[in-house]
This record gives sequence, C-alpha cells and structure tokens, in this order.
Amino acid sequence: MNPTPPSEVRDVRDRILSSGQRIMGGKGFSAVGLNEVLSAAGVPKGSFYHYFGSKEAFGEALLDDYFAAYLADMDRIFTTSGSNRAQQLDAYFSAWKENQSFEDCQGRCLAVKLGAEVADLSQGMRAVLQRGTAGIIARLARVLEAGAAEGSLAFTGTPGAVAQSLYELWLGASLMVKIVRSSQPFDNAAQTTRQMLHPAA
Repeated sequence: MNPTPPSEVRDVRDRILSSGQRIMGGKGFSAVGLNEVLSAAGVPKGSFYHYFGSKEAFGEALLDDYFAAYLADMDRIFTTSGSNRAQQLDAYFSAWKENQSFEDCQGRCLAVKLGAEVADLSQGMRAVLQRGTAGIIARLARVLEAGAAEGSLAFTGTPGAVAQSLYELWLGASLMVKIVRSSQPFDNAAQTTRQMLHPAA
C-alpha cells in the first residue's frame, strides 16, 4: 500500500480544521460531534484519528491554527506602511468589530466563542488559549510602545498593562455583543479606547 503523500495529509487535515472552526465557531465545542465536522469537510467517517489523536487534540490544533492566522493578520495590520501606530490600532479594532459579529462570525471569533467553555474542559486547550492571547497582548504592547515613541499615542501606565486592559475591554465587549445582539458594546469599547490612548490630533 502506498503511503499518503504529506501534501495530501496536510490538505485533508486543513479541511477538517477549517470545517471545525466554522462549525464550532457557531455552535461551540461540546455541542458539535466529530461526524458533523468530517461530513462538512468531505472526509470519510472513521478517518479522524488518522489526523488527530482525540477530540481534545483536535481542539488544541483548532485553536493553534486559529491563533496562527489571527496573529499573522495582526502583524499585517501593524506593518502597514504609510500609517502611524494610532491609525494601525484603529484599523485593528475596526477589524475586530467587523469580524466579531453577533450575527455570523464564520469561525473568526473562535477565542470568544470557545474561551470560557473549553478553559474548564481541557488543560491543553486552556494552555493554547493562554499562549494565543499572550501573543495578542504582546503585539498590542509593542504597538503602544512604538506609538508613544512616535507621538501618535499617549497613555498612563506601562505598554504591557495598557495592552492587557485593552484586550480585556474588547474581549468583554465581544461577549456583551452576543448577549444584547447589538454592536453598541463595540462602540462603547472604541470610545473607552480613545480615552485611554489620547491619540494625537
């Protein structure tokens, strides 16, 4: 029997992850069975364990994949030429508001959807969430520090502490958006963000 080429293995694995991210981003982790994910991915039932050791391992890979794409997108926004750091931060939070829709996030709000649920279910998945969110906060801190140096941002406190507060503010707003079914919490978060950062005119 000829072994499956590595490229084909990666393609199937990626299809399973993509389907899982989309479905679990809408329904949650526990509520979704593996057969539903495999069916959506067009992968034969029973082949799941060829790619993942368990549903928990799949959840870890799912979050790893999500954060890798999320952090790459942050890096793209924060290296946009022709923009100062205040403008880049504004673009980042505008993208946050657009992607974290209460109507349909299509897997783009996986950390918000799964965070509280899986942190209590799986130590491994909680560790991935912790690493991923730490990466987000670290990038925000670097942008804040650079913004202060160039004069486009001003704030009270260390860049790390302010970055932590900003992430927690917007994470909380994302949860409230789902509760009230309105984007108003994002508007409130944006106003608070402007007050915290005092961007230069």
